[in-house]
Amino acid sequence: MKDFLLIYRSNPSPVTTASPEEMQALTKKWMDWVGSIAAQNKLTDRGNRLNPEAKVVRPNDVVTDGPYMEIKEAIAGYSIVKAETLDEAVEIAKGCPVFLVGGNVEVRQIDVM
Repeated sequence: MKDFLLIYRSNPSPVTTASPEEMQALTKKWMDWVGSIAAQNKLTDRGNRLNPEAKVVRPNDVVTDGPYMEIKEAIAGYSIVKAETLDEAVEIAKGCPVFLVGGNVEVRQIDVM
Protein backbone atom coordinates (compact mmCIF):
# COMPACT_ATOMS: atom_id res chain seq x y z
CA MET A 1 0.00 0.00 0.00
CA LYS A 2 1.04 3.57 -0.65
CA ASP A 3 0.46 6.68 1.46
CA PHE A 4 -1.74 9.46 0.11
CA LEU A 5 -2.16 12.96 1.50
CA LEU A 6 -5.72 14.28 1.61
CA ILE A 7 -5.60 18.08 1.72
CA TYR A 8 -8.86 19.69 2.83
CA ARG A 9 -9.58 23.06 1.27
CA SER A 10 -12.54 25.20 2.18
CA ASN A 11 -13.89 28.69 2.35
CA PRO A 12 -13.64 29.50 6.06
CA SER A 13 -16.80 31.61 6.21
CA PRO A 14 -19.41 28.79 6.52
CA VAL A 15 -17.55 27.37 9.50
CA THR A 16 -17.08 30.71 11.23
CA THR A 17 -20.79 31.55 10.94
CA ALA A 18 -22.06 28.13 12.08
CA SER A 19 -24.01 27.81 15.30
CA PRO A 20 -22.59 25.63 18.09
CA GLU A 21 -25.14 22.94 17.21
CA GLU A 22 -24.13 23.04 13.53
CA MET A 23 -20.46 22.84 14.48
CA GLN A 24 -21.16 19.86 16.75
CA ALA A 25 -23.04 18.06 13.96
CA LEU A 26 -20.25 18.77 11.46
CA THR A 27 -17.59 17.63 13.92
CA LYS A 28 -19.49 14.36 14.40
CA LYS A 29 -19.59 13.80 10.64
CA TRP A 30 -15.80 14.32 10.50
CA MET A 31 -15.22 11.95 13.43
CA ASP A 32 -17.48 9.29 11.86
CA TRP A 33 -15.76 9.60 8.48
CA VAL A 34 -12.23 9.44 9.91
CA GLY A 35 -13.32 6.58 12.17
CA SER A 36 -14.59 4.60 9.18
CA ILE A 37 -11.21 4.98 7.46
CA ALA A 38 -9.42 3.91 10.65
CA ALA A 39 -11.74 0.89 10.97
CA GLN A 40 -10.50 -0.25 7.54
CA ASN A 41 -6.90 0.10 8.80
CA LYS A 42 -6.25 2.70 6.08
CA LEU A 43 -5.57 5.72 8.29
CA THR A 44 -1.85 6.48 8.60
CA ASP A 45 -2.19 9.89 10.23
CA ARG A 46 -5.57 11.18 11.37
CA GLY A 47 -4.40 14.63 10.39
CA ASN A 48 -5.10 17.96 11.95
CA ARG A 49 -6.72 21.28 11.34
CA LEU A 50 -4.34 24.05 10.44
CA ASN A 51 -4.35 27.33 12.32
CA PRO A 52 -5.14 30.21 9.95
CA GLU A 53 -2.21 32.31 11.23
CA ALA A 54 0.95 31.65 9.21
CA LYS A 55 4.08 33.13 7.68
CA VAL A 56 5.61 32.57 4.25
CA VAL A 57 9.41 32.38 4.12
CA ARG A 58 11.11 33.28 0.84
CA PRO A 59 14.74 33.57 -0.26
CA ASN A 60 16.83 36.51 0.94
CA ASP A 61 15.28 36.49 4.42
CA VAL A 62 11.89 37.76 3.19
CA VAL A 63 9.05 36.80 5.55
CA THR A 64 5.44 37.79 4.84
CA ASP A 65 2.08 37.11 6.43
CA GLY A 66 0.13 34.22 5.00
CA PRO A 67 -1.86 32.39 3.91
CA TYR A 68 -3.20 34.88 1.44
CA MET A 69 -6.81 35.53 2.37
CA GLU A 70 -7.62 37.10 -0.99
CA ILE A 71 -7.96 33.58 -2.37
CA LYS A 72 -11.39 32.03 -2.05
CA GLU A 73 -10.27 28.88 -0.28
CA ALA A 74 -7.67 27.97 2.28
CA ILE A 75 -6.07 24.73 3.38
CA ALA A 76 -8.10 23.73 6.41
CA GLY A 77 -6.30 20.51 7.30
CA TYR A 78 -5.02 17.15 6.12
CA SER A 79 -4.97 13.40 6.70
CA ILE A 80 -2.72 10.63 5.43
CA VAL A 81 -4.39 7.43 4.25
CA LYS A 82 -3.21 4.12 2.84
CA ALA A 83 -4.48 2.94 -0.53
CA GLU A 84 -3.28 0.73 -3.37
CA THR A 85 -3.87 3.38 -6.07
CA LEU A 86 -4.67 7.04 -6.54
CA ASP A 87 -8.19 6.04 -7.62
CA GLU A 88 -8.72 4.14 -4.36
CA ALA A 89 -7.55 7.18 -2.38
CA VAL A 90 -9.98 9.34 -4.39
CA GLU A 91 -12.82 6.98 -3.43
CA ILE A 92 -11.89 7.41 0.23
CA ALA A 93 -11.87 11.21 -0.22
CA LYS A 94 -15.36 11.21 -1.75
CA GLY A 95 -16.90 10.72 1.71
CA CYS A 96 -15.22 13.77 3.21
CA PRO A 97 -17.51 16.16 5.14
CA VAL A 98 -15.65 19.20 3.75
CA PHE A 99 -18.03 19.00 0.79
CA LEU A 100 -20.88 19.99 3.15
CA VAL A 101 -19.33 23.45 3.52
CA GLY A 102 -18.41 23.94 -0.13
CA GLY A 103 -14.86 22.64 0.17
CA ASN A 104 -12.81 20.15 -1.80
CA VAL A 105 -10.13 17.54 -1.23
CA GLU A 106 -6.81 17.40 -3.05
CA VAL A 107 -5.42 13.84 -3.16
CA ARG A 108 -1.66 13.43 -3.60
CA GLN A 109 0.53 10.34 -3.43
CA ILE A 110 3.43 10.67 -1.01
CA ASP A 111 6.67 9.53 -2.63
CA VAL A 112 9.39 8.37 -0.27
CA MET A 113 12.67 10.15 -0.89
